[in-house]
Amino acid sequence: MVWAALLLLASAVAVAANHVKVTPLGGQDGEFCALDRAMVFEDPNGTRILYDAGRTVAGGDDPRLGSIDVVLVSHVHGDHIGDRHIPKLNAGSCGKPDASVDATPLSNSVKIAMAKNAKIVTGSEMPQFFAGKLRSAGGNPENSVLVRFGAMVDVGGVGITTVPAVHSNGLAPSFIGGELAERMKTAGIAGYVGPPTGYVLKFSNGLVVYLSGDTGVTAEQESVVRDYYGARMVVMNIGDTYTTGPKEAAHVINEMIQPASVIPSHANEPATENGKVREGTRTATFTEASKVPVHIPLSGRTLAFDGTGRCVEGC
Repeated sequence: MVWAALLLLASAVAVAANHVKVTPLGGQDGEFCALDRAMVFEDPNGTRILYDAGRTVAGGDDPRLGSIDVVLVSHVHGDHIGDRHIPKLNAGSCGKPDASVDATPLSNSVKIAMAKNAKIVTGSEMPQFFAGKLRSAGGNPENSVLVRFGAMVDVGGVGITTVPAVHSNGLAPSFIGGELAERMKTAGIAGYVGPPTGYVLKFSNGLVVYLSGDTGVTAEQESVVRDYYGARMVVMNIGDTYTTGPKEAAHVINEMIQPASVIPSHANEPATENGKVREGTRTATFTEASKVPVHIPLSGRTLAFDGTGRCVEGC
């Protein structure tokens, strides 16, 4: 009987160890708030990936980060790359986080990559920009890794590729500095770093995840993300105006990708109160319209997914 119990326990531990863990790093513990973008994905083999650090990670010293092997940036807008960031967890409010620490000209993403000796994996023309930032900070520019559409790189046993996103990707002059930056500010123009991207991640347990980035509806969400890569879990931006709105995002989930589960992101609103979705919000509209399980990204609360995209812990 004892041996049988031990075998059952060992089997349960082995199954649990084969899950991908997802931990949102928002501005307010236990809530889904206006500027929340950042999430950490942990492969069963221990590789940890930070997606869109933005403004709600308190720099490289944020104790919630732990070890980070890869930093992903969907595009270089300030709320994703991190033009500034919170000084500590719970600074400000859910509707108006206190992102008062200036992270330019390096960015919060580069600061974190330097602190963690992590690789920054991006597509389009962004790798050259990040290589330059790493070099100027005294880091290794080779830690800026290119992956463009149609290819996949393996980093720590996780496959990473970029997919198209329909959005803009202008680099603010504050990341450039000097006389050129002043002239750009006067002219009202931004720097060119190529098109924005989404990502597809292939984890070692077989789970395929689509990270939409800031995007509208695209044909590739069906033909590439679903038909070719077979994504089973999706992180979908629902912010409206800047990205797909909640109804458009629900269409992408229900009709185009058809995953097993979805995590909403980029809500641009204080979406929850005491950990519960607030009525009348975009998040509530998206949740009601989605035909698959919706898992709200409450900051600091870890979700775990099996290889089929089903949430098995923290749901």
